[in-house]
Amino acid sequence: MPSFQKRSDQKELLDRPDIPFDAIRKNMQELDVINRYLGGHAITLAGLEEVTQKCSVARPLRITEIGCGGGDNLRAIKRWAQRKGRAVRLCGIDLNPECIRFAREQPENEGIEFQQSDYRDVSFGSLPDVLFSSLFCHHFSDEELVFMLRWMQDHSKTGFFINDLHRHPVAYYSIKGLTQLFSGSYLVKNDAPLSVQRGFTRKEWTAILQKAGISRLKVHWRWAFRWLLTYTHADGTGI
Repeated sequence: MPSFQKRSDQKELLDRPDIPFDAIRKNMQELDVINRYLGGHAITLAGLEEVTQKCSVARPLRITEIGCGGGDNLRAIKRWAQRKGRAVRLCGIDLNPECIRFAREQPENEGIEFQQSDYRDVSFGSLPDVLFSSLFCHHFSDEELVFMLRWMQDHSKTGFFINDLHRHPVAYYSIKGLTQLFSGSYLVKNDAPLSVQRGFTRKEWTAILQKAGISRLKVHWRWAFRWLLTYTHADGTGI
């Protein structure tokens, strides 16, 4: 029986550099389904709406995702913007070239820019209004996350938000059972439950935020077993 007392340091298969493109494609397709039906996209949209409450509608809203994978979160934001009649400029950044290749091939991603890069190496011509990540932070150590949080604070005009996993036995056994029954991806079957083991408790997030020295960041629990972290700069306008 796995322990849930502390974060697992076991690396996920998707973090390896030698995963073939067909396996990446299947993984990205299934992650979109998981995010859509288990509420991941809804949490992303809730974070976006909270951070952009005071943003001007007079110009396009610049939104960048780090660790974008196949771009499914950005597609959800694109649909949100179309419903709202809101002009947006969307960008996804991912280190894995196969993920970027898959994202660029999707017809639904038309109009979204994708860059293959380590997020730390990106040079913005103009800072995005909003930075965000979804199911990205659990891939990193606590020390790496301290750097990431400070980087997101420094490289966003309005603020940033994070959508990630709550480490909990119910979440672990639920996703393990669902993926064993319904997934056709060996990556998803291995990585989905392991992702939960690499997830966070509220106490751990509090400690990471204290180390990062970020006091304005709010931590919300969301179904199903997710954390939504939101940070808005003091004026919150992005102007």
